[in-house]
Amino acid sequence: MNEFVQVFPENWQKKYEDKGFISPSLIQRAVFQPLSNKQSIVAVSPTGSGKTLAYLWPLLLNVEPGEASALVIFASSQELAIQVADVAREWGKDKELKVQSLVGGANVKRQIEGLKKKPEILIGTPGRILELMKAKKIKAHQVKTMVFDEADQLFDAGNSQIIDQILHQAPTEYQLAFFSATADRSLESIEKITGKTFETIDVTAEDDSRNGLRHYFLRVPIRKKDDYLRRLTHIEDFHGLIFFNQLTELGVMEEKLLYRGVPVGSLASDQNKLLRKAALEQFKKKMVRALLTTDVAARGLDITGLPYVVNAEVPLSEEAYLHRSGRTGRMGNEGIVITLVQDNNLRDLKRLLRPSNITLEEIFLYGGKLQTEQPTKEDAAPAVNKKYAKTFSGKEQNPEYNKEKIRKKVKNKSKKERNKGARRK
Repeated sequence: MNEFVQVFPENWQKKYEDKGFISPSLIQRAVFQPLSNKQSIVAVSPTGSGKTLAYLWPLLLNVEPGEASALVIFASSQELAIQVADVAREWGKDKELKVQSLVGGANVKRQIEGLKKKPEILIGTPGRILELMKAKKIKAHQVKTMVFDEADQLFDAGNSQIIDQILHQAPTEYQLAFFSATADRSLESIEKITGKTFETIDVTAEDDSRNGLRHYFLRVPIRKKDDYLRRLTHIEDFHGLIFFNQLTELGVMEEKLLYRGVPVGSLASDQNKLLRKAALEQFKKKMVRALLTTDVAARGLDITGLPYVVNAEVPLSEEAYLHRSGRTGRMGNEGIVITLVQDNNLRDLKRLLRPSNITLEEIFLYGGKLQTEQPTKEDAAPAVNKKYAKTFSGKEQNPEYNKEKIRKKVKNKSKKERNKGARRK
């Protein structure tokens, strides 16, 4: 048993072993003591490096049964909130801690009934939590710790006002923790809203949990994008998320692929909670080979052993690319990220990834397989019908010879013969 888990309760230690964990990731080790000591921090590590358990382990250990609303965790999407809540329940039940998920789109009356049981851990989206705080269904003065998962997205222009209101609902003394792959870039916004300066724990440079991830680009004619996506889904081991920048493009492509008989699902922000949950479950159970989605819908999702992420178009930002690619190759596993490009936007992709020092290679789709070497002209050329080819030989296959032959025939004809059959004026 490694020394890290010695502080865990006995049933946690067993769970740790049963799950096949060998040693904690860098971020899990780095934040454990500060969070245990109730210190406020900003934590930065690559996607897929184990951030959820990094904050859950120490913070759950700090919560005692009966401390209603002691720990509040904010997630950037409904799916992420539900996912984190599932993990929190799994580890919290051994301490007899109750977990309540609070997301928009779900029945608010049912959530209020759940709050009457005084759950110690609340996990949800900012809008719904603020709504319940203002209605006095969540006792803000009981909050001891707030965690902001995917902090860069939570602190963007659209959410910052909501976060500001939440912070002013709660008491002045509480622990704050901000986690993201790019949280350091939101540091100015975080400090502006909170009015505080925080220690930043960034393990990105030393973290090697993403060494199994490979980044490729695939040249695709714009009008053949649906055909290439169809061909990708027919690769033997394909199971992947396909990302789009806009909902409209996602919808159009979903129709095209379904029309062509490709088993795909979609996860979109304009769907209700039940549809999104059903689509995600179908994908996890491999009932569909591909799940079409956007950044908003798939932020922070953890799909065990996901081998592929496909960008149907060049992402709009480096952050978007990093978070998309973070859905595969997690915790040291192998993963492949493929971005579909045209000659005119390949340069944009390379420029986008320059700050991240990501090595980008070209990949080719041929014969139902992906390969890193360009197919030869012989391989790529359409097969010749040998039977048909045998009827032509020598001079007859030479177009120059045929042209010359026709010229000679016309030249030897008399003027009268050449004009035979011509329309009279």
